[in-house]
Amino acid sequence: MCGIVGVIGKKNTTEILMQGLEKLEYRGYDSAGIYVNDQAGHDYLVKRVGRIKNLEAAVDDSIQGTLGIGHTRWATNGKPSVANSHPHISNDERFYLVHNGVITNANELKRQYLLDIEFASETDTEVVVQLIALFAREGLSAKEAFRKALTMVDGSYAFSLVDRLTPDTLFVAKNKSPLLIGKGDGFNVVASDALAMLSETDQFVEMKDEEIVALTQDGIAIETLDGTPVHREAFTVKMEEGDASKGTYPFYMLKEIDEQPIVMRRLVKKYTNDRGEVELPKPLLAALKAADRLYIVAAGTSYHAGLVGKGLFEKLAGVPTEVHLASEFGYNQPLLSEKPLFIFLTQSGETADIRQVLVKVKAQGYPTLTITNVLSSTLAREADYQLGLYAGPEIAVASTKAYTAQVAVEALIAQGLGEAKNHREAEAFDVVHQLGLAAAGQQALIDQKDAIHDWATDLFSQSRNAFFIGRGTDYDVSLEAALKLKEISYVQAEGFAAGELKHGTIALIEQDTPVVAFISDPKTAAHTRSNADEIAARGAKVLRIATESQSSEEDQLVVDDIDPMLAPLLMIIPGQLLAYFTSFDRGYDVDRPRNLAKSVTVE
Repeated sequence: MCGIVGVIGKKNTTEILMQGLEKLEYRGYDSAGIYVNDQAGHDYLVKRVGRIKNLEAAVDDSIQGTLGIGHTRWATNGKPSVANSHPHISNDERFYLVHNGVITNANELKRQYLLDIEFASETDTEVVVQLIALFAREGLSAKEAFRKALTMVDGSYAFSLVDRLTPDTLFVAKNKSPLLIGKGDGFNVVASDALAMLSETDQFVEMKDEEIVALTQDGIAIETLDGTPVHREAFTVKMEEGDASKGTYPFYMLKEIDEQPIVMRRLVKKYTNDRGEVELPKPLLAALKAADRLYIVAAGTSYHAGLVGKGLFEKLAGVPTEVHLASEFGYNQPLLSEKPLFIFLTQSGETADIRQVLVKVKAQGYPTLTITNVLSSTLAREADYQLGLYAGPEIAVASTKAYTAQVAVEALIAQGLGEAKNHREAEAFDVVHQLGLAAAGQQALIDQKDAIHDWATDLFSQSRNAFFIGRGTDYDVSLEAALKLKEISYVQAEGFAAGELKHGTIALIEQDTPVVAFISDPKTAAHTRSNADEIAARGAKVLRIATESQSSEEDQLVVDDIDPMLAPLLMIIPGQLLAYFTSFDRGYDVDRPRNLAKSVTVE
């Protein structure tokens, strides 16, 4: 995921671009660049590796214009470098392009049309800008060359294009990647997120997939790829709403599912230094090192995130870890170790049964850490230490991005603690790289919404019950996926350890019973696959979801590879989407399921 900004018709374009990129830096920060044109024959291209501050240092007062595009990048095609950073430029130096997304047929297009072109980068984006330039040299206008290229590319994209020969127009297009048009008085802007341009306008126009837009300082011309004009009214984003705006999404839950790749990258930025090393507050790190056992206390989705965290802390940091339901721990405290440290996982920071435990263990003198999405909350204020999830407002009752954020923060803490203890497993693990893989893999799954929607319809449209199975962390995912389905679609769903089915639960399997099998761990993949075959032989309708290295021809959905400890960050995405589409198709209020509230403030 990357961030895009664009401006036309403003004298302070450079300043607006830089401020916008700073607000979008959570989307990517391994390189950044801007292109500015004064529409009078002068233009400037500046690109730098690293965070936005490196670009800021290279942009002086001489770089001014009234048209510009900017980009902040998280590397997908090609390593972080000036050559691979955006904007990309065509060989004839006519076109400049910024891009968010992945073009899946870039290599095929390169081989078919661009064999005689010398490429300056390793990116799929440069393939597109060179293709546009090729079509323009053949006689097409900039807009038509852009349109022709768009009809040929496969994959996800948000593009912003400048033609030096027509610097009074900014061209944009999108498919599966977010992009909004901001409408001003005598100017217009474009951005991946309204947050980047809220200082300039609160009026935004939605862009739909496979549309091409020509922006001038006074006009917005939207067309479909076949040339059909589209008129669309602007909507208002209030300054105080920011990230909490639902925008053009039908439900907050879908928006929050889509935001998860961004959250992964934001957390890496928040918890690592410029050298890419995990950096925890020193007092907290000292307290963690002094503990002989960690006790994770949580509820619901946070409890499931804690189950994943147990494996991370034990493997990466070598510290025994227990996970407890807050509602049980509060009345049935187990025998504790000599030097325990308590970790409270909570999205809202206001969960009543968790606070009961916090008060109880603080009275006993034990150190406490709250990990929450709301650092101003009661649980954050009252704990000895606090760490944020930085997931942005989560409005839907069914938690999605807070779950994956909790797992990611646990991984970052475990890595930092393990390195501080010189634990061998932590020194061999690269959490920053793994979270990068997670973000890319999550986006790839999010881009397959249509296929997942079809599976949701096939599996759950008529069902009153369902099962999710897996082993190890896949069992943890099964619990969370089942919770998502039951809480918003009211299907009786249960997560089971796959090996336990034959110890009783398989008796419930009958013709067309829906079962989702998660298969990611090489140690147990063959066993889980065998369990899936057992229930299929008894009439179940089985959806198999496997990582690429553990996949087989019978699997319907193949997920990118990642370390098995962090596989839940990917495997849960289809689980969330299956629940969302099942609820949506049944006509329910996805964001506000019956009998539930976002913050549980009673025991």
